[in-house]
Amino acid sequence: MTPEELSALIDSVLAEAVADGAVNVSADELPAVKVERPRNRDHGDWATNVAMQLAKKAGTNPRDLGTIVAERLATRDGIDEATVAGPGFVNIRLAAGAAGELARTILNAGREYGRSNSTPGSVNLEFVSANPTGPIHLGGVRWAAVGDSLARLLEAAGSTVTREYYFNDHGSQIDRFSESLLARARGEEAPENGYGGAYITDIAERVIAGCAQAGEPDPLTLPDDEAQEVFRSRGVDLMFGEIKEALGDFGVEFDVYFHEDALHESGAVNRSIEVLRERGHVYDKDGATWIETTKFGDDKDRVVIKSDGGAAYFAGDVAYYLDKRERGADHVIIMLGADHHGYVGRMYAMAQAFGDTAGERQNMEILIGQMVNLVKDGEPVRMSKRAGTIITLEDLVDAVGVDAARYSLVRSSVDTTLELDLDLLASRTNENPVYYVQYAHARTRSVAKNAAEHGVARDEFNPAALDHPADSSLLGVLAQFPEVVAQGAALREPHRIARYLEELAAAYHTWYGQTRVTPRADEEVNEGHSARLWLNDATTQVLANGLDLVGVSAPEQM
Repeated sequence: MTPEELSALIDSVLAEAVADGAVNVSADELPAVKVERPRNRDHGDWATNVAMQLAKKAGTNPRDLGTIVAERLATRDGIDEATVAGPGFVNIRLAAGAAGELARTILNAGREYGRSNSTPGSVNLEFVSANPTGPIHLGGVRWAAVGDSLARLLEAAGSTVTREYYFNDHGSQIDRFSESLLARARGEEAPENGYGGAYITDIAERVIAGCAQAGEPDPLTLPDDEAQEVFRSRGVDLMFGEIKEALGDFGVEFDVYFHEDALHESGAVNRSIEVLRERGHVYDKDGATWIETTKFGDDKDRVVIKSDGGAAYFAGDVAYYLDKRERGADHVIIMLGADHHGYVGRMYAMAQAFGDTAGERQNMEILIGQMVNLVKDGEPVRMSKRAGTIITLEDLVDAVGVDAARYSLVRSSVDTTLELDLDLLASRTNENPVYYVQYAHARTRSVAKNAAEHGVARDEFNPAALDHPADSSLLGVLAQFPEVVAQGAALREPHRIARYLEELAAAYHTWYGQTRVTPRADEEVNEGHSARLWLNDATTQVLANGLDLVGVSAPEQM
């Protein structure tokens, strides 16, 4: 019996009690019934607080109402015991057969177990969006892992997700990048506020080689402005190619790479400003054009067209948001680093100026992530060999591998600063969270293989044979997976999946130590062995489903 099935059973018990007058409320006043796993397993398998929710409307006290629910529930098939505790909680213990049916449910559902339609709608999820002026740094790597996992989680909960990368190929940063490439090609130091690191030399040399291969003039023989344009166009393409390749190797792919330049070249910036002007939120002052964002809670109004006629940086944000919404996104989620915290107010104000709802997980939502620090041998890791001043995606993957990197970046809430111990993440011990979870999956496969060698098969299934307390505990954790997925998607918190997987791995390792799937030397194969193979394989499936949601492999052996 799944938690959803138990909730439906309690709902039917309440509906009958209302129908025969035992509970004095109307049917439409009944709350949605939810069950939760008690912290103290001595209290039962599941508990509900529905009696406390409904008692006041019913004109009675929670314990009396809970007694009505418990007495009726105890007569139903699959319920071993229902009692009232505390101020009115109804504690429920399932019959072994009803609890064990979950293993069949999981295996029948396969990869679909845990998926639902709890967050329907179309979502445009923008993440990473690092400027193509250098390799992806550690903060961007965190967003790559978390963003991709969030996309997977939202899809599992029923959303249609477009993964989008905003390609910042417009503005002063690109100018400084091309100037740095040209200076390095000439053997000169990068200009003030330019870019350094060995990757600048690499890109500069590849630009020159690319021109030669294409039969184009050596850019170093061209006038400065022409040379800089060559380094800009070729250098940005090369750098962005490296970024895309690194993300692909990290298991992160995007549906859309959106070029900022396109907003300015297509007239989208001016059109978006005119849309807001028609809505009464744009005015002209001191030769500049402003959006009156203070109407919507911003601390000051924002310039979109400067007095010299050039577009302010915020103008691109305005046009880009409108473009996303016009492409059909119900929800726009933008993931930004901690240094962008000051942008949130103006972005939410802008969305509201377009008539949208912002900041309430509706039309626009901005997630802010905190920094990541690396430690090795107890000391901070501060410098990349290639990038010079930053730690890159490639640095982290080289140190610990893709799986450990992704899992470690996803398993903590993004609103907390994260410190990663490279020595721990590279270790093959149970202290390493990703190893602990992956080892549990590999162990389930080893158990299944060993079972086959001993003649244990998943043929007849008697769920009532899952009568050991460890069976019940493992089933209880497996039952929670769909709710964890739904909550993780609703709250935009993929770290809930990682923490759940660690709980499941712990329950499985305990179960492995207390029960047997294969017979002892003096035993024949019995229905208990077969039933536990079902439970073992159900655990395999849930571990694999969960690891897939965080973009981590589920190894057959370790």
